[in-house]
Amino acid sequence: MPNPFSPSFGVSPPLLVGRDDLIEEFVEAVEDGPGAAGRATLYTGPRGAGKTVMLNAIEDRTKAMGWLVVSETASPGFVERITRQHLPRLLRDFDPDAVHRRLGGLSVPVGPLGSGGVTWDTLESHVVAVGLRNQIEMLTDLLIEQETGLLITLDEMHQNQIAELRDLAIAVQHSFREGRELAFVGAGLMSSISDVVNDEVLTFLRRAERHHLGSVDHGDVQLGIRKPIEMAGRVITEEALEVMTSGTRGYPFLIQLVGAQTWRLHSNETVITVEDAQEGVSRALRRLGALVYEPALAGASAIDRTFLLAMTKDDGPSKMADIQERLGVDVNYASQYRLRLIAAELIESSSHGYVDFALPYLREYLRDEAAATI
Repeated sequence: MPNPFSPSFGVSPPLLVGRDDLIEEFVEAVEDGPGAAGRATLYTGPRGAGKTVMLNAIEDRTKAMGWLVVSETASPGFVERITRQHLPRLLRDFDPDAVHRRLGGLSVPVGPLGSGGVTWDTLESHVVAVGLRNQIEMLTDLLIEQETGLLITLDEMHQNQIAELRDLAIAVQHSFREGRELAFVGAGLMSSISDVVNDEVLTFLRRAERHHLGSVDHGDVQLGIRKPIEMAGRVITEEALEVMTSGTRGYPFLIQLVGAQTWRLHSNETVITVEDAQEGVSRALRRLGALVYEPALAGASAIDRTFLLAMTKDDGPSKMADIQERLGVDVNYASQYRLRLIAAELIESSSHGYVDFALPYLREYLRDEAAATI
């Protein structure tokens, strides 16, 4: 039977769980009209928390409301892709005479209307030339008659593309001021989003709604595992379901990875057993290192890693005073690296004076890695 789980980054799962309230909050902002705070929203979270999947879900719901969507990733040239590909593509679906009239309002020399009207081929270069802000204005003007709007989503926001982010933010901010039917949703690591919103030009984004995507609660994880299995024609025992659910520790990516690894063990059998679930969790955890931890640790310095290894000596949250003693450094030095690792979403503040790993099983992974080097 086909595997119903999707353990690939950015690919929507068969059933998105634990995010309904956030999706409904954005939908309400769209319904409330221009000026609603949620019409500018940023999602943060560690790798595997489901940021891209969240954008996919937001896009799907907004499209179902009749809105048009521009979906991009903040890689080099994304503004050019929006102005040369996405927005012109959407404008093509409208009457070229209506587009021509709006270009005329911008004093673009596209010539008078002929007896046969105009075609998109005669307008496209002019539409591209007017730039991002004018394209958004033309499109939202045309959408007024349809009583819909435009959503722009931007994934993997990062300060490396700050110049383009400024261009986009300025255009979106002006449209918001003019009360246009426009919404913007972005996503990225917390450290990347913080760098972006602290830019002195991007003050508009500081006022955006910001939501951190954390772990999914136990009941939602169970639903996210059981329902795809049953919809695909198999069943799972309650004991096996509990093994798989507990094995994910609420981590969204692990829901899909554990599900996929367990499913393929005996895919021709109707019942998924406890033994299947135990082996599926084990296989998923073995793959987690290469898929999540290695990329997450790629930017960590030698001192960052030393700090993390000092935390592995504890079976739960680590006391900062103990870490400081293990590293042989003063409190200011330890605090500096604590903030770095929190920003990188490798650790989190669990209570006053304590930190813990932000990614599930990272403690065990680092212990195994350290043991392998001895």
